[in-house]
Amino acid sequence: MNARLIVLLIALAAVICSALGVVYTRHESRRAAVELGLLEDQRDEFIAEWSRLQLEQAWLADAGHVESKARDQLGMRIPEKSLILVVEKP
Repeated sequence: MNARLIVLLIALAAVICSALGVVYTRHESRRAAVELGLLEDQRDEFIAEWSRLQLEQAWLADAGHVESKARDQLGMRIPEKSLILVVEKP
């Protein structure tokens, strides 16, 4: 009977350890899922910001925008045809 008690206690300890392992694994799984959700949200924000930056870059590189900035801020103008010199390769 003593051997049965030892086997029972060992089995009980194994069941308790197994249960604690399941609880710990579920906790870690839920924590990882929450972290994954936060990282996905952050990724989506970065993608949206990247799209906005690409639109802004396209707008800033637009020829009309560049020309208006050159005229307004730098005082540039199109030169007269008599001042334009064309140089050809020899």
